[in-house]
Amino acid sequence: MLDELRVKDIALIEDASMGFSPGLTVLTGETGAGKTALLGALKLLIGERGDSTLVRDAASEARIEARMTHDGVEHVITRRLSRDGRSRCTFDDEMVTVGALAARIGPFFDLHGQHEHQALLTVTTQLSYLDRFIGVAASQALTRYQQAYQQRRQTLEQLEQLEETARLSSARLQLAEIALGDINALNPQPGEFEQIEQQLPRLRNGEQLAQVSGGAFEAIRGEGGALDGLSVAMKGLARIAAIDTELERLSTRLESLLIDLEDLSGELRAYRDDVEFDPRALQHALDRLGQLEGLRKRYGPRMEDVFETWHEAADAINLISDIDERRQLAQTAFSESESSLVKAAEQLAQIREDGRRDFVDAITASVQDLAMAGASFELAVTPLRREDWTMTGSYRYELLYQPSANSLSRPLAKIASGGELSRVMLALKSLIREESEATTLVFDEIDAGIGGITAVAVAQRLRQIAQTHQVIAVTHLAQIAAVADTHLMISKDVRDGVAHTTLTTVTGEERTNEIARMLSGSDDDVALEHARQLLSELV
Repeated sequence: MLDELRVKDIALIEDASMGFSPGLTVLTGETGAGKTALLGALKLLIGERGDSTLVRDAASEARIEARMTHDGVEHVITRRLSRDGRSRCTFDDEMVTVGALAARIGPFFDLHGQHEHQALLTVTTQLSYLDRFIGVAASQALTRYQQAYQQRRQTLEQLEQLEETARLSSARLQLAEIALGDINALNPQPGEFEQIEQQLPRLRNGEQLAQVSGGAFEAIRGEGGALDGLSVAMKGLARIAAIDTELERLSTRLESLLIDLEDLSGELRAYRDDVEFDPRALQHALDRLGQLEGLRKRYGPRMEDVFETWHEAADAINLISDIDERRQLAQTAFSESESSLVKAAEQLAQIREDGRRDFVDAITASVQDLAMAGASFELAVTPLRREDWTMTGSYRYELLYQPSANSLSRPLAKIASGGELSRVMLALKSLIREESEATTLVFDEIDAGIGGITAVAVAQRLRQIAQTHQVIAVTHLAQIAAVADTHLMISKDVRDGVAHTTLTTVTGEERTNEIARMLSGSDDDVALEHARQLLSELV
């Protein structure tokens, strides 16, 4: 349940706070005072897409704060919308995305406005109300059907892919076998090409490299070489190092140098011994490099591309080699999924057929209570061609409306007025409200096109729904305002050339004055008396 809402810098609203209570809360006020902005704030609160044009002129961002209670736990939600369209949201002081905000609190709100009127004219929406009226049985049957529908689509796609593979199998198989044969004939190894490139300079210059490295080794390690001279020097220093600490330091450095030089001589000898200058080895490397270059030209340009071609060719051969068997398995899977879909469709259609009569009878009874005496409904059911089945089923369902007993039943979309659509929607909402997870229902312009006794009937229905749900209604009708548990009045004034919206909770005489204004546009004695009479009759 929504307990409190604060709106700052949205449209004409600079800063407004309002409290909500269980039952029915109405928002009234003159056209252009800011009721639409408040609804926009509610939509932002539950995670709908933000429109930066909502940000009040001269403000950098709009801000909506709310306190709500669910299952006895209080939550605080904040959403900020900047002028560049960026949103920032928090839920109980935790930063969340707009999507996460919508997922957390969106299901607990049901906003009904003019676009829902238009949605009611679509057969998809009408069918959804039938399913929601039937309840769990329809929901479960629809889920089973949709799962079967998706499974059938997947098996069909797999079968079609295999059919396409079979059509192209001959040419693909030939190309794959050629590529696989070329690559297997040379059997390249990962890293082999790079290794040969690295070895070639040594193979080409092996004799020179061996001579130079061997000469360096002899100069260091050979008789009379550097090591011998350094050893003599170190022994001489060692004998007199104790006399002077500086000589002791130099002697230590010389000893370290000897150790490094011995290590270096060992590495030079190993390098000399490892260097090859075999002309046959060089030719073998050049030949192998040429073969790998040929593969790179055909399937490259990189060796990685050659290996990828090999894998693709092998996969293609494996795929094509057993194509007939796999196609048969796919055909069997498709046939089974088709049978499962047909069975699920029949079960769903039967459940809907079993609930159809109760559904139209309930709508008829409900709208007749809303001052639509003589009106009735039917639900036309038309089987779809097999190729036209959709995710919602194998039949088309359309709500037909008969304004009176002597008139023809025609599609609701073609003959219902705005006021009639409002009442049909209200009737549907009241029929399925117990199935809804939403605890707060918001109605905008539910009173469009109605008045008099019809307005009283709509008011009573809203009050009935408010016994089990929190209901917030934006209304122009005094009859609806008169049955509210909480009455919020929105007014607009101009200060220093700037329009400002003010929100006030009205009670007592202030509420009587507002209802009088809604009745006649003034608060003279006649209007006030009429307002008091209305309040005494409806409250």
